[in-house]
Amino acid sequence: MTQLAARTVVVTGANRGLGREFVHQLLERGVTTVYAAARDPKTIDATDPRVVPLQLDVTDPDSVARAAELADGVSVVVNNAGILTAASVVGDDTSQLRRELEVNLFGPLAVTSAFADSVTERSGVVVNVASALSWIALGGSYSVSKAALWSATDSMRLQLRPRGVQVVGVYMGYVDTDMAAGVEAAKTSPADVVRQVLDGIESGASEILADDLARDVRASLSQPVGARYAAYLPEAV
Repeated sequence: MTQLAARTVVVTGANRGLGREFVHQLLERGVTTVYAAARDPKTIDATDPRVVPLQLDVTDPDSVARAAELADGVSVVVNNAGILTAASVVGDDTSQLRRELEVNLFGPLAVTSAFADSVTERSGVVVNVASALSWIALGGSYSVSKAALWSATDSMRLQLRPRGVQVVGVYMGYVDTDMAAGVEAAKTSPADVVRQVLDGIESGASEILADDLARDVRASLSQPVGARYAAYLPEAV
């Protein structure tokens, strides 16, 4: 179990949505410092003196390295930055798929690698914000990138847990943020998702299923592919 009070945390994609809520609730839990990372640090709300805006482009190795040098004493990494294009995975144009993989998979891998020694030294935590679409391929290229992050999270856990690091995967359906603004469906509030994640960190959890959709999709993984996708795949003719 990891107590968050008096910890130093870095949150990627901290300027809006879930990232901004992570910063807010971490401050409520008594962290010492939150390095709030975004490509444009001017978009960070730094009215609380414990918030330190940090320039970070997770797809730029130099930017990641600079951020790791500037952010001192980090013991908790929240890999929250992500993009969604939901492009087709069949066709000649793979640019959107590659872009999502760069941000949603290689970004968390790069950030975690850059902070791994600091987090390990302090018996800390790595949090990867994935999606219920990691487990059901309804999001096109987005599902591919989040499925890859799910696998990468398990691989991180196998490598880092023996070094005393807690690795947490976060999975949810639609969250009421800008990313899901065009979705007409039930949405979970960012505050509820983040509260569950932080509670899970402090209780020693490895996986957070933040809503009913995530729990239902997770439970369906034991079913045959045909059964899982029966509602989406027409019968052969």
